[in-house]
Amino acid sequence: MDNVNNLPSATVDEIPEGAPVLDVREQDEWDAGHIDGAQHLPLSQLAERTEEVPLDQDVYVICRSGGRALRATAYLAQYGYDPVNVLGGMGAWADADKPMVSETGEAARVL
Repeated sequence: MDNVNNLPSATVDEIPEGAPVLDVREQDEWDAGHIDGAQHLPLSQLAERTEEVPLDQDVYVICRSGGRALRATAYLAQYGYDPVNVLGGMGAWADADKPMVSETGEAARVL
């Protein structure tokens, strides 16, 4: 793991199997395609729903390309969580041909 702005970060290939993944994208982005088993908590709702994030374990935070996840990682780190920013976000996940699911009945894709 590298430290970007003194925050832990990882590539999509460095996410351990079964590790908690927090997807901070908006609902339409989530519906179009997301990591199976990920937790959905849009960045716009993070402040009100922080208690839903697992405490005392590394949580891999992902968005579309990395900006929102970096903001969420910084926010969570201030409150004693152990967030890890996923570099390149869902774009990097898709580029690595990693599996995704959708809520739309269509093939999963990254918006």
